[in-house]
Amino acid sequence: LPSTMSSPVPADPLWPLVAKLFLLLLQLCATRASPQPHRCPTACICTSDLLSCSRQMLLRVPQALPPTTTTLDLSHNNLTQLHDRWLAALPHLEALHISHNQIRNLPPRAFHNASFLRHLDMSSNYLHAVETHYFEALVSLEELLLYNNRITRVDENAFAKLSGLRKVYLSWNNLTTFPFHAVQGLGIYNLRTLDLSSNSLHSIPVEVLAALPENIGNGLYLHNNPIRCSCPLYLMLQRWNQQGFSSVKDFFEEHTCKVSDNVPRSLVKFLKHSHMFENCSAGVEDAHLSHLEAMVGQPILLTCNTSNTSLLHAATTYMWITPRHEPVKPPGNSNHSLEVYHNGSLRIAMAKPWLSGVYVGLAMNSPYNFSRMCEFNVTVLYPKPAEETFSTGLTTLLGCIVSLVLVIIYLYLTPCRCLGCCKKPAPLSPPQECSAQSSILSTTPPATDGPNRKASANKHVVFLEPIRETQNGKIRLALGEDFPDPKHPKVLQVKSDSESISSVFSDTPIVS
Repeated sequence: LPSTMSSPVPADPLWPLVAKLFLLLLQLCATRASPQPHRCPTACICTSDLLSCSRQMLLRVPQALPPTTTTLDLSHNNLTQLHDRWLAALPHLEALHISHNQIRNLPPRAFHNASFLRHLDMSSNYLHAVETHYFEALVSLEELLLYNNRITRVDENAFAKLSGLRKVYLSWNNLTTFPFHAVQGLGIYNLRTLDLSSNSLHSIPVEVLAALPENIGNGLYLHNNPIRCSCPLYLMLQRWNQQGFSSVKDFFEEHTCKVSDNVPRSLVKFLKHSHMFENCSAGVEDAHLSHLEAMVGQPILLTCNTSNTSLLHAATTYMWITPRHEPVKPPGNSNHSLEVYHNGSLRIAMAKPWLSGVYVGLAMNSPYNFSRMCEFNVTVLYPKPAEETFSTGLTTLLGCIVSLVLVIIYLYLTPCRCLGCCKKPAPLSPPQECSAQSSILSTTPPATDGPNRKASANKHVVFLEPIRETQNGKIRLALGEDFPDPKHPKVLQVKSDSESISSVFSDTPIVS
């Protein structure tokens, strides 16, 4: 035993190889156990939450998509199909762009793992129809872009479960009909845009469209379709145009109708050339339109007559559509400017000019069953006293200006500023005090010398001061200090009464 313990252990040549394999096995297990970082697929661009694989000529969707992606762009590629649950690895996806590909149809569960998707763009593909199962799993979808495909049919239940859908674009397809009665399944109070323009629609149910709420009519685009001409169609679109609907107002000249099915290319711009429909009488709905005028700042109460509405019962609720095509349900809007009462009346707290327009009252028995009760065309005016006050103020201002002008004319343009001098004195009355003062303005030299006056050899302006003392019935004037001997031939003399009166209107002072 002791000898056995002291002898060395023989070396095994396979031991180093076994040790290396054991270490590799440990590393492999550790690699699988630890989480791997999410890598961006080849030929794609990744940011924090955006994955762009656009214009890469892809034939299939890349593998291992980053789960943090909220926006995925696969547009402008060569994708022909999408697999079931292909979005399972993207739980936070909100926007998906697959436009400009070659997708012809969708599998039954293509979007079953995209419950948070809000924006889907599948425009410019090869879709031939919109089936019921295509988008039924997209319960949060708000915008659906399907324009520029080859769609000839839309199933009536294709959008039934999309209660939050706001915008649907189906223009530039090959639609000949559309299930307009199923529009109520689009969430009629949320839908804002339904674009069916530039298709092949040859007829539309005018009665169904006319009964739709204004928020849908404002965004229902029907231009560039060969719809058969009719008076109900013309009157409906004219009414929408008068209410300012964007669907008609923005494309007024592009609304066409087909005069005859037997004559090709018989399209006419019937809204622009309305003389063809001069004999069309107004519809019943236009006749029930009530007009109401109110002054700025006044409250308005709109009440519908519900006695003739047969669909009303205990569970009936009410809603109003404003001129801006916004639905208002009880108790009213957020800023309390509009209130809806339990009996269906609408109260406008304070009339404002921008609140003018057509208000439509609806009665609802269920989310998809409603009827039109009444319509009011409200016009908000400014009060007339404001105009009268402006006119009175303007008249007062003009009167003040005229009075001021007359005062200026009187002060500066009258021939005599002395009221006493303007009166003609009696023939034998003594000259007035101002006669001597006004006579100094005469430029005519005196003819005779007068006593008690002195004149200097130099030329000076003569200022005469009247003296109250009279001599022989005449006023004796005080002469200036510079006057020489009164007997000097150039001494100025006081003129006679007649000469003094004639010199009143002269403005030039007398000089010697």
